[in-house]
Order: sequence, then C-alpha cells, then structure tokens
Amino acid sequence: MEFTRRRLLSTLPAAGLLSVLPARSALAGGSAQAADPALLLANTRDVFAGTPATNARPEAAAKVAALHATARANLAAMADTGTAAGELFAGVPLGTSDVNLATSYRMLYEIALATRAPGGDLHGDAAAQRRVVDGLVWLHEHYYGEQSQGYYGNWHNWEIAISTHVGKAFALLADVPDAVPAGLLTTYVASMDAYLRNGKDGDVDLDSRFHTGANLADITTNRIIQGALLAAAREGGGEARIAKALEDQLTVFATIDPYDIRHGNTDGYYADGSFIQHHSVAYTGSYGKGLLTRVVQTLKILDGTGFANTDALVPVVQRWVRDGFAPLIFEGWMMEIVKGRAVVRTTSGYTDVAAVVEAVVDLADYTSGADATALKSYVKHIRATSRAALDPAGFVSPVSVVRYADIVGDAAVPPADLNPAARSVAFNAMDKHVHRRPGFAFALARSSDRISKYEYMSGENLMPWFQGDGAYYLYLSGQDQTRAYGVDYYTVVSPYGLAGATAPVERRGTIPELYDGKLWYDNPGHPLNFTSSSESQNKYVYFPRGTNRHSGGAVLGAYGTSAMVQSDDVAYAERELLPDDFVVYRNATATKSWFMLDDEIVVLAAGIGDPAGRTVTTAVDARTADPSAAVTVTGARRDGRAWEGPGTAQLSWLRYADAAEGTAVGYVFLDSPRVRVGLEDVTRSRRVVRTGNPDTAVTRTVFSAAVDHEPRHGLARLAYALVPHASAAQLDAYRRRGPLTVTANSPRLQAVRHSGLRLTAANSFTPGRHDTAALSIDGPASVLVRTGEDGRVGVAVADPTMDRGTVTVVLRGGPLRKAAGDDGVRVSRVPGGTKLVVDTHHAYGRSLTVSLEK
Repeated sequence: MEFTRRRLLSTLPAAGLLSVLPARSALAGGSAQAADPALLLANTRDVFAGTPATNARPEAAAKVAALHATARANLAAMADTGTAAGELFAGVPLGTSDVNLATSYRMLYEIALATRAPGGDLHGDAAAQRRVVDGLVWLHEHYYGEQSQGYYGNWHNWEIAISTHVGKAFALLADVPDAVPAGLLTTYVASMDAYLRNGKDGDVDLDSRFHTGANLADITTNRIIQGALLAAAREGGGEARIAKALEDQLTVFATIDPYDIRHGNTDGYYADGSFIQHHSVAYTGSYGKGLLTRVVQTLKILDGTGFANTDALVPVVQRWVRDGFAPLIFEGWMMEIVKGRAVVRTTSGYTDVAAVVEAVVDLADYTSGADATALKSYVKHIRATSRAALDPAGFVSPVSVVRYADIVGDAAVPPADLNPAARSVAFNAMDKHVHRRPGFAFALARSSDRISKYEYMSGENLMPWFQGDGAYYLYLSGQDQTRAYGVDYYTVVSPYGLAGATAPVERRGTIPELYDGKLWYDNPGHPLNFTSSSESQNKYVYFPRGTNRHSGGAVLGAYGTSAMVQSDDVAYAERELLPDDFVVYRNATATKSWFMLDDEIVVLAAGIGDPAGRTVTTAVDARTADPSAAVTVTGARRDGRAWEGPGTAQLSWLRYADAAEGTAVGYVFLDSPRVRVGLEDVTRSRRVVRTGNPDTAVTRTVFSAAVDHEPRHGLARLAYALVPHASAAQLDAYRRRGPLTVTANSPRLQAVRHSGLRLTAANSFTPGRHDTAALSIDGPASVLVRTGEDGRVGVAVADPTMDRGTVTVVLRGGPLRKAAGDDGVRVSRVPGGTKLVVDTHHAYGRSLTVSLEK
C-alpha cells in the first residue's frame, strides 16, 4: 500500500512522527526487518492472556484466577442452554437485542482467553476452544451473517464491540493447530467490513462523525488485528489492511487545531490538554480514558513487529497523561466534570483512575530515564494518596499487573505527582477549569456555543440540565470521594441545586418521562429526522450546546480566573424549527466569574434573573455525608451575632463541618445575602439518574446552601468565597479585616482585589472600556495582575470569546517596561500608566503572559 506521507505530516502533532510508518518495501518483505504478523498476534495474546513468566508471579494469581473463573461460568451458561432456544448462553436471548449479541461474543472471547492464559485449569483446553469456535459458527449463521437482519439497536455494537470480541477471539486461537475451520476467518472479516456502515466501502471513513477519537482508535485496532490474522493465514490483503488502519489511527495522535479542522473532526486532544468526543462533550474521564487505553495497547501489540516505529508516539501519549489526565485526578479520583453521561454509573472515580494507572504503567515500559521515573513515580503517588485501594486484578493484562508490582516494589522510585502542589489549569477548549492546592481541588464546568451543557444518552444521566452551567466540585484532601461525589451525589442532590448552579424554580421531565418511556425523541418523519443516532438527536437531545459565546478564563502562575455568560441551550433557541411535541426549557440568566486563589475561590454573579418571571435559585454548595455523621452548620449574621442552621438568615459567613470525615468548608458572603441552609436526610434509588442502575436505595445527609432571587426584586447579584478547611475564627476574620474586596460586579465587569496576594483579577464581558482597581480593559477579556515580592508585575490576559484579534489593557500608575513574556504581548508607555496590546488571534482562549518592571 502506498502511504500518504504528506497527509501524515500535515496531521500529526510532533516532528518525527513521519517515521512511524515503515517504507513499503519493509511490509513487502524487502528489508532485513520485514513486518511480522505472527509476532503481532503473539503480542496480542500476551497482552490479554499473559505469558508463562508473568502468570507464574504471585502478584498475577488473582488476575489469572479471575480470568479462568469467568470462563468457567460462561461454559456453565453454555451447557445450561441449547442453541435451539434462541440463545447461546442462558439468560442472554438473541434476535432483537444487539447488546445481548455483543455480550454473547464477549463471553466466547472470555472462554478463549482462559484457554490461552497460563496458570489456570482451562489453559490449553481443546474442548473449550472447540466450544468457542462452534459458538462463532452458530452466531454467524443465525444472528450475524445475514446482513439484512442485523444492525438494529446501537451502531457501536455492530461497528466496534462485536468486532473487538471476534478479532481477539481469533487472535487467541490463531496458532492453535486445526482450531479454526478453513474459511471462517475470511467469512467473519467480510461480515465485519459489511457492518462498518458508518464507514466507506467497508473501511474507515475519516469524514464520518462516528469514526473519530476513541471510536476511531477502537475500530482501527480491530482492523490491525484482522489484518494480522489474514496475513498469518496467508490470505490476501492483510498487510494492506494493517497499513491503512495504522495510517487512520495515527490521526488520533494529532493535536486538534480549531482553526484548521481536518475531516470536520473536532474530537481529540487540544493544545491546552482538553479532550473532546462527540464533537462537543468534555470527555477525558470516559472516552479519553478509553482512547488512552487503546493506543497504549496498540503500542504493545505492535512492539517489535516492524509494522510501525512507535517510539515517536510515546512522547505524545506522555503529554496526554501530564497535561490532560494528571490535573483531573485528585488523590486517585477522576473528577466529575469530564465524564459526560458516565457520571451516574455505579463505578466510581477510583475505578476510572485504575484504567489510567494501567496505561501509565505500560507506557513507562516504553520510556527511559527521567521520563520513565516520572511516570512510575506518578503511579506510586496515586497509590499512596487514593482513599480506595487500587486492585491490579482489575487490570486488563496480567503483564500490566506484574509491571505494576515491580514499580510498587522499587524503592528507588519515589512517589511524586505530575502536578505541582499548586496549579491552576484552564481547559478552555472544553470549557472546564481545575484549581489545585495542597488540601483541596476545585473543578468547574462551563458551557458555550462550542461545548455541550451536559450529556444524556441511552437512559444515562437522566437529570443533567445544569451540569454545565457553572456547576463545581470541591474535593477535600483525605476524604473518600465516594462519600462526597459520584453517583450518590447526583442521586440525592436535587438536579436544580447542584453546587454552583443558577436555575429557575420549575420541574423538568426526563427524556423517558417526556416521550412515552423511550430513551430518545423518536420522529423520523420530521424534516430533522429524529432517530436514535441522528445528528438532530445529538444536537437537541443527547448533548445540546449553549448559545453563549463568552466562556473562558486566564491563568497567571498558579492563580486562575474563569468566566461565563449563562445561556439557553440550542433547543430552546431553535424551538421554531422543532416539532410541536418536542419539549424545550428556558434557562435563567446570569453572568458569572470564578477567581481562584490560594485559600479562596471567589464567586461573583450578576444579572441573575429570568425573563419568564420565575424565581431563580443559586446553589452556593451542596455536600453529602453519612447519616450517622455529626455534621454541624454554624455561622455569623451580618451584625456579627452567632447563627446555627439549618434555616434562613442574612449571613456574613457559614461553616459546614463533618467530624466523621474530618472535613470543613467555609463560605464568606461578601454582600451578606439571605442564605437558605438545608440539612436533611434524603433517600432515593440510584435508578432515578440512570435506567441501567440497580434499584438500590441510597440515604445521605444533604447539606445545601442557596440564595433565592425573587423576580419582584429585578436582576440580582451575588458575591461569596469558598474557603476549604476554614475554622470559625478564620471565617470571622474575613468579616473584620478580610483581604478580599469586590471592586466590580455587574453584567459588564466583575473584579476582585486580594490585598494579601497583591493580586487583581477581572473578567469583562461587553464591548467598550472597563475600569476597576487601577486597571482598564478594552472589550471582553480575562485579566490577572499580580505584584511579586521583587516588585515585578505579572500580567495574564486571555480572550474568553475566542474570536478577538487583540485585547488592550492599561495598568494605571508609574510606567513599566517588559522584562519577559510572550512575544504576542506588546508593551508601551501611555500617560498615567502602561499599555499592553495582547495578540489573541487564534489563541483559542490561551493565556498570554508578561512580566513588567520599572
């Protein structure tokens, strides 16, 4: 196959990646290192089944035992049913369920896996292998091979899941003499090609909205294995299939350039560490995790085969881990803001991180020196800080289990985070921000006309409406995060009262409630063609975007600012285009800023209201605790008198404390509003947030602090600070001599001054000149200004609209000159101060910084 090297050069993000693919002569056997499909298949078996050496290690015993136990259970289920009953495995009926068909193929793969996994009683079991092959034949003849009867349900099962299980099952049996009947492999490959219906001519289509990001990595890895199987069986086209699949997969390593979109694809990793899937969903913690896992597995199966030189890919994946994953993992927990609909699954954030750890463990094996040490140290850091013990038996590969044990047992590797202790990260490409300090992490979810407000799909995340409207999560060090967040948080906390959300007082219906129990809006006869996987379903139901342009922020060192104009979603904005029975909801209005400092996160909101005249509520926080915990809520009124909750009062400050967890959060109200404080035991079923969850009742004590905005009072504003771990004395000090000053809080401009840090932070939202605290800003921008101990003035500027060519800022006072900083910042003296002209053209929300001196 002729490689389109110019195409690869234009899409891959780092110099040298052109050398990933070998010359054509190598694949054809014309070099000393001809490509070896048999080794690729052997690598695949080793990855999933382990080797005699790894499986003999005591650390791998639990993993190997689990593989064989699963296979024995599957064989028993096979024995309890007959193929005439319409099911290959008992309790998994076939014919109308694509999920059950994929499950049947997975169960066959699991049996094949045990027969190739050394160390268990099924290893080498020829009878079990025959059962697998017989099952593959039967499924193809009755439920998979007839193309006119297939492809019902979810496209993912037909194009990805089934092919994944089938390909790995064949790979496990490929070198077993006489195990696979002649022609069965080519028959299956032809069917798998035929089911690639979102592709082109039975192959990947990079212009397809389905063949992007993690999905593309899955499909291409499947086709790499298929090609190796064909080549090893001396069937035609195997090497060409591998080469094409590799070329397609290499596109997922490309850093997405939002100003030069290729194939209409916005899915993947961005320069600021953001990851997007489904073209608008922030998804590092689910699809991004899957992409990381898949590409690392591909590195392993390609190792030494001659099909690709993967050395150039390793640094790219390392950047993903350092800039994309590490900021989002707090003490072994994956943050909620990047999990899409997966936030309401019963698997926890600790489980999510275990998959990342396995990938990092394997990645470390392909690096050396300081890079390898950093990755291994990060693995040990997660193990040391996580409140949930990481069980390597849950890893995919026994080889990874052993590598993990070697890292843990290596005294020369110190635990160390990939994050500095204090870090503020603006993931502006996906409208998220993470702010970290020793003792806590703050995670903020915004939305815009670029990024979805939430993701709902397949009965998952049934009440998601305000998750992208400034909802935030304050993770406290040392706490078991399953007791603070995860599925139980969404189960017991009102969807209208998520921490940080400003929502109208109303009741919204879930998709099944609105549309007769269906998991989507079904109306294929409408011009917008609403089917389960149509673009209209995505746009208006599954992951609707906002309609605001203003969403972004700036970072100066370890300090950050973030801003958003809250908006209606696209469905409400385009309601005239939608069918009459399509239900839309109008949002409340608010202009919001978050200023992230050392001890405080300051939140300003202005223009709070509702054009429809409803009461609007802003949730200052919502936290959960065990009902047996001794939770206390105390505070001070505006006049300084002590107050205890729950109840409603005009407060100066409030303190929530959970003695059982040893945690506390303080709330300083900078404008002394009437705060409604709740503390009640709530019991709900986990099924209220996801139809697939077990009907398990959860009881938690829910603390809520909220401010109600009545329509008769007009547009409202609010200013408060979150103070993690604060004592009552510390909170009272804010009232008497606090360092925080709100210098502006309107829909035009929001700004604060922190005297202790000598820092001014501002977000401007409208055209024209904005003045505050010796600072003048022209037009919408995010700005941080801080005077250091050495007298130098640091400035960071970002364009939160992402479409301004330049931003102009004037610092009032004595003239300053540029000492260091980005080339895109021009500095000049003007009467009464210093003028900065910041080139934000094509910066996509990136902060440009400068250091000024006298």
